[in-house]
Amino acid sequence: MELEGELPEYFKCPISLEIMSDPVILSSGHTFDRSSIQRWLDSGHLTCPITKLPLPLHSPLIPNHALRTLISTFTPSPPLSHHHHHETLISSLSSPSSSVSSKIESLRHLTRLSKRDALFRRRITESGVVPVLLSCVDDDSLREKGLSVLLNLSLDDDNKVGLVAEGVVSRVVAVLVSGLSDCCAVAATLVTSLAVVEVNKGTIGAYPHAIGALVSLVRSGKGREKKEAATALYALCSFPDNRRRAVECGAVPVLLQSADSGLERAVEVIGFLAKCKEGREQMEKFDGCVRILVRVLRNGSSRGIQYALLSLNSLCCNSDGIVQEAMEQGVLEICVRLLEVDNDKIRKNASILIQALRSYSRRVNR
Repeated sequence: MELEGELPEYFKCPISLEIMSDPVILSSGHTFDRSSIQRWLDSGHLTCPITKLPLPLHSPLIPNHALRTLISTFTPSPPLSHHHHHETLISSLSSPSSSVSSKIESLRHLTRLSKRDALFRRRITESGVVPVLLSCVDDDSLREKGLSVLLNLSLDDDNKVGLVAEGVVSRVVAVLVSGLSDCCAVAATLVTSLAVVEVNKGTIGAYPHAIGALVSLVRSGKGREKKEAATALYALCSFPDNRRRAVECGAVPVLLQSADSGLERAVEVIGFLAKCKEGREQMEKFDGCVRILVRVLRNGSSRGIQYALLSLNSLCCNSDGIVQEAMEQGVLEICVRLLEVDNDKIRKNASILIQALRSYSRRVNR
C-alpha cells in the first residue's frame, strides 16, 4: 500500500482509484481499467466519466499497451512465492489423489490471485492451467470456482481467443443448458467477456445451443441470471449473423416479455434484432411490442430510450402497420418532447422517427 501511494496517479483507474491491471482507452481519450469502465457502460451510462460528454453508441475499448507495460515495469511483481505457488496449486487440481476440499482451496487461491494481477494470469495461462480448469468445470463440486478462474483469465484480450480455442465454449454452454443456478450467471458473464473479441462472437454464436441456452436463461432465470444472459446476448448480437440465430431460438417474445417486466437490457438486444428482417417480422407478430417500447420511451433510462428509439425506427421504416400503432400510442408527441433532452443520440433518433411518422401521416391524408 505504501508503494502504491508513490506510483504516478495515471497508473490508477479514475473510477476504482486502484492500480490498473488492464488499461483501455475510451473514445473520449481517457484511460480506465477495463472492468471498471465496462461496468460503467453496462449500467447504462452514455457519457465519459471524466468529461461527461456523450460517447458513440458502441464506444470501443482500445487496449493501452504502452501504459500496461509501464505499470508492469514500475509495479513490483507479486512475491516470488506466488509465482512458485501457482505450480503447486495447479498440481493439486490435476492430481487424482487430491481431496475435493484441497482442490476447492486451490481454486479459491487461484481466483483471488488472478483477479487483479495480470502478470499472474499470464503465468498460470502459460503453465497450461486451462485444461485443468475445464476438468474442474466438469466436476459438480468444483464447477462454479473453476468458471470464476476462467472468467478472470478472460479479462486479458490476449487470452480470449485462446480460451475459445481450448474448448471453453463447450463447457460454458453445457453449464447454461444445465440451468444450474449457482453457475449460470458466471457462465453467461464469461460469454460476454469472451465476446469482446470480434472473432469470438461468430464462433460462440455458431456453437450448438449457445444462443438458445442464453435465451432460455432470460426466460426462466432469476434476477442476476436474466441480466447476465441478456448482456451476453447483447454482446453476441452485435455480430449480424447471430441476430438471425437468436430470432430462430425464440428470442424476440422472450426479450419483449422481459422488457415488459423491467429488464431494460432486453430492450438493447431488441434494438439489434430489429435490424434484421426475421427479427422485425417476429416483433410485428408480437401483440404489445409497440406498447412495451413506448413504455420504455416514457419511463426508461437514457440508454433504454435510445434502444427503444432504434427499435421503433427499424420497425417503422419497414411496416406501415407499426407506424399506425406508434401514432395511436402517442409516439410522435413523445419524440417531440425527447428533442429537448440533453443527449445527442436520443435527439437524433427521435428526429428520425418523427420524420418517418410525419411522412406516413402525409401519405395517409392525401
